[in-house]
Amino acid sequence: MPADHPAAPSGDGAAPGRVLVVGDIATDVVAVLPAPLAGGLALGTDTAVRIGLTPGGSAANTATWLAGTGTPVTLIAAVGADSAGDARLAELSAAGVRPAVARVAAPTGAIVVLSDPQERTMLCDRGANQLLPVEHVTAAVRAAAHPAGSGPADGPGSTGPADGSDSPDLAGRSDSSDLAGRSGGTGLAGEPGNTDLVDAAGRAGPAGGTRGADVAGGAAWLHLSAYPLFDPGSAPAALAALATAREVGLRVSVDAASAGPLAAAGGAAHDWLRGIDLLFANLDEARVLVGDPAADPVDAARSLTVLARSVVVKLGAAGAIRVDGDRLVRVDAVPVEVVDPTGAGDAFAAGLLAAELAGADAMTALRAGAALGARAVSQLGARP
Repeated sequence: MPADHPAAPSGDGAAPGRVLVVGDIATDVVAVLPAPLAGGLALGTDTAVRIGLTPGGSAANTATWLAGTGTPVTLIAAVGADSAGDARLAELSAAGVRPAVARVAAPTGAIVVLSDPQERTMLCDRGANQLLPVEHVTAAVRAAAHPAGSGPADGPGSTGPADGSDSPDLAGRSDSSDLAGRSGGTGLAGEPGNTDLVDAAGRAGPAGGTRGADVAGGAAWLHLSAYPLFDPGSAPAALAALATAREVGLRVSVDAASAGPLAAAGGAAHDWLRGIDLLFANLDEARVLVGDPAADPVDAARSLTVLARSVVVKLGAAGAIRVDGDRLVRVDAVPVEVVDPTGAGDAFAAGLLAAELAGADAMTALRAGAALGARAVSQLGARP
C-alpha cells in the first residue's frame, strides 16, 4: 500500500480472526464522466469518457481489501459457469481471498457504473448472485466457524444442518450431496439440483456433485453486503447467513449498500438489521432507515442503535461518525483527488473491520476505514 494509506493497525499484535464476507461478485464496466451525469452525458450521441473493465461486487471488493490488510478472509458467493466467473475467481485467489463460491446456471453478475465527480449511478445485472444457495451459505459459515485446524464435527457451536444430517465436510469431500440440490442451484453442465463449490484455487467440482472448498476455520466475524437481501432470489441465503452466524457465535456486520432498495424494502430492512453488532451506512441510507430525509447524521446514527450495537455513518468528504451507545467518535476524510468513488464504502468497511479485529479502539478503527476508503476513490475501479 502507498505510505499515505497504511494498512489497518495491528492493535495488540495478535493474529486477527478470519472474516467471512457474504454477497455479490460482479464484473464492473466503469465509465468515468467528465462532469455530473445530468450535464456530462450527451443523450442520443457520443460522449468521450474513460472506461475500465474491472472486477467488482460489493462483497468481493470488501473481501479483497481485507486480504490486502493481512486479515484472513473467506468470500461466500456465487458465479456462473462462464469465463467471467473463472476470471473473477482467479483474481480473488491471487489477492489472497479464499473463495467458497457456488457455480450456478446463470451468467456471472455484471454492473455498468457511470461515475462522475460527485456520485456514481449503477446499472445492475445480478445474474448468478440471484441464485446463491441457502445450503451452500449455511454449510460454509458453520465450517468456517470452527477453530483453525479442527473439523466441522468437533469445533464449538457445531449443530449440523437444519435437517439434522451430519455437517458437510467442506475441506475435501467430492461427494457432498448435502449441498447439491436443495436450493435450485445448478452444476457446470446445467443439470438441475447440483451446486458446485469452488476451492481456494478456483477449481470447480464436477457437474452433478460438489468439490470441497478450502473454507478454513477460525472465523470471528461475518460481514454481509445488503445487496442479496434486496433480491427475492438471494434473500433466503443472506438471511441464513445472518442466522447461522449468530447461532455459531460470530460477530455480525451489515453494509446497508444502497438507499433506493432500502427504501423499497420498507420495514423489512429493520427486521434484517435488528440485533447485529455493527451497521455501515452512508448518510442517504441512514436517513432512509430512520424515515427522515433531512435527519442530522448524529441523530440518525443514534436512532439506529436500536437496531445495531454500533453504527457507522459515512459522510463522504465530511468524514465519518461512529456511535456506540452513548459514545460518539468522528473522523475527517483523508484528502485525496477523487478519480472514481466506486467501491469506497466497501474499502471503508474493510479498513474498519481489519482494525477492529486487530484490537484497535473505535477512533483508530474509524480512521483506518477512512484511510482505506480514500485509497479506493483515488484510483479507477473498486479493488486495490
